[in-house]
Amino acid sequence: MGSEGKLEESTAPLLDYSYSNVSSEYEEEEEDDHEKQDLKRRVWIESKKLWYIVGPAIFSRITSYSMNVITQAFAGHLGDLDLAAISIVNNVIVGFDFGLLLGMASALETLCGQAYGAKKYHMLGVYMQRSWIVLFACCLLLLPIYIFATPVLKLLGQPSDVAELSGLVALWMIPLHFSFAFQFPMQRFLQSQLKTAVIAWVSLVALVVHVVVSWVLVYGLKLGVVGTAATLNFSWWVLVVGLFCYTVCGGCPLTWTGFSFEAFSGLWDFFKLSASSGLMLCMTINGWEMMIPLAFFAGTGVRVANELGAGNGKGAKFAAIVSVITSIVIGLFFWLLIMIFHNEIAIIFSSSKPVLEAVNKLSILLAFTILLNSVQPVLSGVAVGSGWQSQVAYINVACYYMVGVPLGFMMEWVFHQGVKAEKASKHVKEWADSS
Repeated sequence: MGSEGKLEESTAPLLDYSYSNVSSEYEEEEEDDHEKQDLKRRVWIESKKLWYIVGPAIFSRITSYSMNVITQAFAGHLGDLDLAAISIVNNVIVGFDFGLLLGMASALETLCGQAYGAKKYHMLGVYMQRSWIVLFACCLLLLPIYIFATPVLKLLGQPSDVAELSGLVALWMIPLHFSFAFQFPMQRFLQSQLKTAVIAWVSLVALVVHVVVSWVLVYGLKLGVVGTAATLNFSWWVLVVGLFCYTVCGGCPLTWTGFSFEAFSGLWDFFKLSASSGLMLCMTINGWEMMIPLAFFAGTGVRVANELGAGNGKGAKFAAIVSVITSIVIGLFFWLLIMIFHNEIAIIFSSSKPVLEAVNKLSILLAFTILLNSVQPVLSGVAVGSGWQSQVAYINVACYYMVGVPLGFMMEWVFHQGVKAEKASKHVKEWADSS
């Protein structure tokens, strides 16, 4: 009996220990598998939410900006002088204006996004009306850059014929300038409610109208470069009218309750948030290549704001991570595409051999610009959704004026790199912004 007792005493702990080890290892493996499955499921759900916003947003931004590109293409086939004039107005004057007002309107992504997440639906319409007022006032203040474009361009060293024609085109672009004050806030208002499909459909209609009217005015009525500018005005106002009619004619019964005097209260605080948003974004708009990152900027801002408005900080953080990774993957795809087809890109815009050669030399830098732009706007979207516009505005201004501009000046005047110097300074500025 004693020996049996000793035998049981010696073997029982060993058996119990072995059993507990196997059990614990099995449970740990099961938990790891569960966490992996749970993570995959969370990523899938968040990706669907993100693409529900970003997919139509990419389409609407590409179609909207394509109207500018189509205008430039029509002008390019009229002649080199017409192409130069429309390019300067589109890329410099309208480009700066577009970026500033788009950035100012992005304040609505913070306010409307968080209000929608918190189910304070009636405030979305009030916020949009405040944005209309603030952006319209800013449009009035920005009018001199259109009115005095010719003397400013001459002062900056542009040839007299280019400056004169650019000034004429700029005057014709004034209606386009005022359309931004209404269209951008309505886009943010609808995006915050996840009504991005409406924006996409209206943008498609405007694009079709733009192509038809461009052909009629430029080739049918022979109105030249002025006809291209007039077409751009008309098409962008088609966007404004389409979004406005959907908003006020029953498309947003919870969030649009009519015009309100409440929109005139708190304008100074609203202006400060809008100004910070404008400074944050206006220096990052380079061209067509920015439309996909800008869609992720908007989608990330909405997702982060919605989660924060609902009181879900961890959900906002997870949404930001998924957005950044997805945008980087898309940026790598387009980087590779441009690296492969860098010789053929410029044929879309011009048949001039000097233009084709110049674009071919810059295409590699363009590829890396797109890659960098896949990160920075998304991080800016996180800041917008969180209401950190003022902090990021300081970072952007510091990176641009303390890093980008001095580097561009040095590469232009010391190393004589021309346009490449400007592109390289943008790369460094974007890396600094992302950091």
